[in-house]
Formats: sequence, C-alpha cells, structure tokens
Amino acid sequence: MRWFLLIASLMATPLGAADWDVPNRAGAIAEILAQAADGDTLRLSPGTYAENVLLDRPMILDGQGHATLDGQGEGSVVTVDGPDVIVRGLTVLGSGSSHETIDSGIKLTKKATRAQVLDNVVLGNLYGIDIHGAKKSLVARNRIEGRLDRRMNSRGNGIYVWNAPGAVVEGNDVRFGRDGIFVNSSRRNIFRDNLFRDLRFAVHYMYADDSEVTGNVSIGNDLGYAVMFSTRVKVADNVSIGDREHGVMLNYANRGEISGNYVVNAQEKCTFLYNSHKNMFRDNWFEGCGIGIHFTAGSQDNRILGNAFIGNRTQVKYVSTKWVEWSEEGRGNYWSDFAAFDVDGNGIADAPYRPNDSMDHVLWTQPSAKLLLGSPAVQLVRWSQSAFPALLPGGVIDSHPMMKPVRPDVSEKVPHDG
Repeated sequence: MRWFLLIASLMATPLGAADWDVPNRAGAIAEILAQAADGDTLRLSPGTYAENVLLDRPMILDGQGHATLDGQGEGSVVTVDGPDVIVRGLTVLGSGSSHETIDSGIKLTKKATRAQVLDNVVLGNLYGIDIHGAKKSLVARNRIEGRLDRRMNSRGNGIYVWNAPGAVVEGNDVRFGRDGIFVNSSRRNIFRDNLFRDLRFAVHYMYADDSEVTGNVSIGNDLGYAVMFSTRVKVADNVSIGDREHGVMLNYANRGEISGNYVVNAQEKCTFLYNSHKNMFRDNWFEGCGIGIHFTAGSQDNRILGNAFIGNRTQVKYVSTKWVEWSEEGRGNYWSDFAAFDVDGNGIADAPYRPNDSMDHVLWTQPSAKLLLGSPAVQLVRWSQSAFPALLPGGVIDSHPMMKPVRPDVSEKVPHDG
C-alpha cells in the first residue's frame, strides 16, 4: 500500500518541478507565473502583494503563513481556472463588491478540478471562498471572516458551493458574512468539522442530494443547519448552541438521516420539519428550546427513536387526527416531563407517553387561550384525557419511552455551562 501511495504521488508531481521564491514587489507574482512551468511552486516572501492572481494550470501558490494578497476592491483576489492547483498559507483580502460576478477572496471555476485551498486566512471579502463548478475540490483548515459593513442578507457567504460534485469542506472557522456554507445544485459533497459563528445560517442546503453534514459546530447563528429541497442528506454529530430560530430545519427534504446531533437553547425550535418525508431521526439531544420538534405541512413516514427531549417548553408540536408511533422494536425516546415508572427494570417505561393533548391543539391555533391555562375547565379537560385516553384527538404516541437519556458524544465538543 505504501508503494502504491508513493507511486501515485510521483505520478501527480511533474518531473523537474521547480520552486520559485517570489520577491515582495509590484507585479512580482504575475512575472514569475509567466516563467513557471506546470507543477512549479511559488513561495511568496513576507509582506503584502497588491495583485489579483490568476492560476490557470497545475501550480502551488504558497504564502508560507506570512504573505498577504490584497485585491484592493477589484473582482476576486485569487482565481483558480485550471486543474490541480494548491493555494495555501495566504492571507487574502480586498475583493470587489459585486454579487453578480461573485467577487471572492478565492474563486474556483469549473476548470479548477481537484483544487486545494488549505490553511489560509480570508478576511473581509464579499464572498470568502467560491467553489463554482470545481469538481473534487478540497477546502480545509481556513479561517474565513466576512464583512460587517452591510445588512446580513446583503453580505456574501463564507463558502459558496455551486454545482461542485465531490467537494469536501472541512476544518474551517467561518464567522460573519451571510451563510457559513451555502450549497446550491450540487451533489455528493462533504461538510465536516467546521465552526460557524455570527451568521444567518451555519449550513444552508438547496438542491444538494447524497451529501453529508457531520461534526460541525454552530454557535449563536440565526439558524444552524437548514436542508431544503434535497434527498438522502446525512446530518449527523453536529452541535447547535444558542441558535436563534432553529437548530436543524428540513424543508422539502426526504429520506435523510438526522442522528447524534446536540441541539441546545434554540430560542424557537430545536428541530423543524416542513413537508419532509421518510427521514430517520435517531439518538439526537434536543434541550431547552421553545419547541423540541415541530412537524407541519404533511410531514409523514418519519422515524423517531432514541432521542432525548429535555426541558423544552413544548416537547412536540404535531397536529393530526391519527396516532403516529415514535418507537421501534421496544425502544422509544426519552421525555424529561414524563413521570414514568419501570417496575421490571428494563430501562423502558411501563406506560406510553403522549406529548400533546387537545388543549395543546387549541393553544397552537388560538394563542390568546393561554390566559385560561390555570382555569378549572382546562384542568378538568386535561385530567379527563389522562384518565380516559380514548378522548385524546390523535398525534404522537411513544409506546416505549426510555427511562434515561443517552447524551451524544459530540456534546463534549464544545464546553457549555448553559
């Protein structure tokens, strides 16, 4: 195996590839590029280069951690328009301000197959890194900070992925701007182990099938992980802490896997499903939200088991005239507000749990009725339904509630004191 990797590495590196030390003076990068051959490495000297750079053939542009490229407000600062290019160790700033041309710190065009963007600092550009049609690209370990001089919806995204099958985005720290990662019309992408703060959406998916969002951390954004109009997306082992609207949202998203996520203190909803079907929700932790999980617009045939619903003001919001079972093979979910008992000691409650009753349905449709919550009439209705379950209107039933919650390992990823 080692011999195979060595041979593959040698085949990928052109024989006789040279290293060029680029002096810090005006026009030096363009001058050296004109002389360099395919596969050569340009090593930038310390300092700031006021240049927009075009890389249209196999090349390594290495800032060595001490060189800055400044586009001075014109277009994209670095444009990769050829295969097998590596951009690493740079500080990149000063892009233009046009959404029409997607002015970016680093832009990968559809010709930039197998491009690698590694260990850069990308500051104050309209878009941070634009993967625009580049197949099998890798964007890893970059620090990206967007602009603060516009309304959030008028800013660009930290990382924009369009029609870039096989792209991998991992280990990046993205802050400010609009969305951390915005994906549109792409497939087979991987977004893992990224950190997102002070954004609109941490990850925003549109028409992006057969992809995964795993191991990411979203802190204090408007919304954590939004998957829309997509099929077979894996959203697993992510953290959402203090996101203002929702931790995880599915909108017209089908046949996905949502598992092992840790969502805490979303002001509105830990999870929201809108017209999303045949998804698996397994082993997630939903705590301290306005609503633990909200199903609406006909979301059907979703499987819900092994999750922990802890201290949400409303655990489940789901209106239906029929009962929907949230357990499989004798295992359901954990509910912090269920005063359960377990006589046989098997870890499963001896009675089913129904998170909603008819009064909940009234309160959802007529919020002003909350003024009557303490009235004898409301208490009588709720007592009658608990004593005679046949009076309940339908909705969620967990026939095998868990006695103890199972905390996902990812909860240790970010220290959180509440």
